Amino acid sequence: MTFHPDTLPDLKGKVFIVTGGNSGIGYYTVAHLAEHGAHVYMCARSPEKGTAAIANIKEMHPSANIDLLQMDLMDLTSVVAAANHFLTLETALHGLVNNAGIMATPFEMTKDGHEAQWQTNYLAHWVLTEHLLPLMLRTAKTLPPGSVRIVNLTSSGHLGAPKGGINFEDLSLKDSGPWPRYGQSKLANILHTKTLHKTYGPGSPSARNGEGEIWVSSVHPGLVETNLATSVGESGSGMMSVFSVLRFFGLIWPADKGSWTSLFCAASRDMKAEQSGTYFEIFRRFGEPRWQSGAAKDGKLAERLEEWTGEVMRKEGWVR
Repeated sequence: MTFHPDTLPDLKGKVFIVTGGNSGIGYYTVAHLAEHGAHVYMCARSPEKGTAAIANIKEMHPSANIDLLQMDLMDLTSVVAAANHFLTLETALHGLVNNAGIMATPFEMTKDGHEAQWQTNYLAHWVLTEHLLPLMLRTAKTLPPGSVRIVNLTSSGHLGAPKGGINFEDLSLKDSGPWPRYGQSKLANILHTKTLHKTYGPGSPSARNGEGEIWVSSVHPGLVETNLATSVGESGSGMMSVFSVLRFFGLIWPADKGSWTSLFCAASRDMKAEQSGTYFEIFRRFGEPRWQSGAAKDGKLAERLEEWTGEVMRKEGWVR
């Protein structure tokens, strides 16, 4: 499948949120959406880095309409505050790109009591999405199907999740290495997509009852040159030497090209209803896994995860 960001439609009047928008894939996702006229909210933990990134994009595209939404995914209070702040500013939301992530970082628990990769990559995005869904559904009600979309960035790294996919007995996986923890969080992103699609996607009860239809995708951007690679270097694995070999053979994309799959799923007119709920990688390259694990296709596991997440996030007070 070929796609280029230049083919995106005029997005004037559309509102998007992109997490982790100040660097890497997220930065180029914000830049291309803004270039095509969208009003984009860039989520960033550091106001300084966010402001600098917005200034850089405006140098390339002076008419870009980008606002900073400060949010630290390691702190769920800040995620809820950012969502609530956004809801006071806008009356529509056409696209949410859950892009931010950390990869193979050393073991750490957040102040909210969850393992760092599990919270950053999955829980915080689940909470953010939950707070924004009512507005997205209201937006979708008045527009043709496919006008409102959610994109969850995942990874072929989900293949490294522990046996059974999600270890509900110990979600922190403290006795495992950084890669199974990363794999579990990225598998959770795919299962979350499945649940959202089943609940709000084409043919869902929500769509059939006229309560709003949302198209949802899991995106594997491919091996991309981003800040994530720096944490890999620190995780003490042999992955960095693998990265350098792949880079030598031109098998790692620059971050700009890494954003193209996200852009296709967030805003392209060429996306079809039947592609909602699926796992995407639009550039097929030699040697890169593009299949999904059995756990990623497990509907019962997706239901169990949604039940667990909803229960725990409500009990902890992050959602109603």
